Amino acid sequence: MSPRRYCEWITSAYVDDEVGVDGVQLVLVTGEAVPLPSPGALPVVVAWVGDRLGGDGPEAADLVVGRGDREVLVGAVERCPLAATSLAVLLRGLPGTDPEVALALESATYSMLQSGPEFTGWRATQTHSTEPDTTETVLVERTGGELTVWLNRPHRHNAISTRLRDELTEALHLPLVDRSIEHVQLRGRGPSFCSGGDLGEFGRFSDPASAHLVRLTRTPARLLHRLADRLHVHLHGAALGGGLEWAAFAGRVIAASDTVVGLPEIGLGLIPGAGGTVSLTRRIGRQRTAALALSDARLHARDALAWGLVDQIVDEPR
Repeated sequence: MSPRRYCEWITSAYVDDEVGVDGVQLVLVTGEAVPLPSPGALPVVVAWVGDRLGGDGPEAADLVVGRGDREVLVGAVERCPLAATSLAVLLRGLPGTDPEVALALESATYSMLQSGPEFTGWRATQTHSTEPDTTETVLVERTGGELTVWLNRPHRHNAISTRLRDELTEALHLPLVDRSIEHVQLRGRGPSFCSGGDLGEFGRFSDPASAHLVRLTRTPARLLHRLADRLHVHLHGAALGGGLEWAAFAGRVIAASDTVVGLPEIGLGLIPGAGGTVSLTRRIGRQRTAALALSDARLHARDALAWGLVDQIVDEPR
């Protein structure tokens, strides 16, 4: 619709009767860039059609898509409208929010979606399984004032298991209590930095409410945020989902030229749930965060650098 039509529609007294699961879930606005009214808490994705995905658009839009990206966006919202609209509403409310409060809001939204029909439907199609880890999933090395933390599930592309999450949380407590550690380097063993959540464990929770409370105390995201000014993250291979979300907290992100980043959670009926709605929005803004998640785009190192997701491209020995 045109900007004028959008303004009339979004401010209508009856707009709340037209949006939601059984109504309008996505609005594409195209035309001359003008200020737009915010959709507020309405569960609808507002996309500005611009020159390219992640480009510039009116502040009230949830994301900016290029003309060639529209069909991908439409398909994503049609498949998982609950996740897509939940992400849009959440991101609108996070700017200016205390990061730790924002992490709690993300976790609550993520937990709610875990009990929803979209994630349940995705899980029903999965046959992934994983063997218990027999070695440490996180390794720590200290040299003087530098601490190097290695994700150590190379056979699973360092996919995030419960054990890895807990061991990383434990490792990150050390530099928080020991200020003589001046720098923390986070790296991954094997072909990838981190491919996101381990699909063999995905969704194996007793109930979403309990999972939410566990996440509030056992998430590495809160610790990564507190360590940001001392934290360097080194990406290579896949840095997807939680892997990218964790990395974005760092004061500096260094990527190898083979790095590929992305946020695949919407397609599973979820939102980024490892801190990404906090870390990524503070790095690249909420519109680009939404664009990356809702388009399920995979950005290679050069594009990730242009978007602001990484700070430097360097091929290092590993």
